[in-house]
Amino acid sequence: MARGDHIYVRRGRRYSHHGVDCGDGSVIHYVGPRGSERYVARTPLEVFTAGSDVQVRPYAKRLSAEETVLNAESRLGSVGYRLVRNNCEHFAAWCCTGRAASSQVRRWALVTHGTVAWLVTAQSLGHLAVLGTVGAGLYALARPLRRR
Repeated sequence: MARGDHIYVRRGRRYSHHGVDCGDGSVIHYVGPRGSERYVARTPLEVFTAGSDVQVRPYAKRLSAEETVLNAESRLGSVGYRLVRNNCEHFAAWCCTGRAASSQVRRWALVTHGTVAWLVTAQSLGHLAVLGTVGAGLYALARPLRRR
């Protein structure tokens, strides 16, 4: 691990928590209990890991460590966490590359109020397909992926 690294820890089998290593024993990431407004904060590495093993997300092309940490610091105190559109993985990826992305969102199965929806990336088709059930009917929605 080094300053500016996108780091993450597994939280059980279902998801991972992401942040940016500041190189001084602290991490900038989304904090706050479920059900409350989460915000970006700098915490000790031990708080971020909560006893889990730390892993580093590699990037083929990324910003410098200084730019990455500056990006993370620029968001300190900000709110706006959204599970599907702006989660901790989106945040850490944006800090490192300038582009918000979440591989977890692309592969998660979302289950809410008896409705099941699968997010499937069909890269060969260039579409993000959302399939699921609503009542007794089946629906499908596809939209082109944004190329950045």
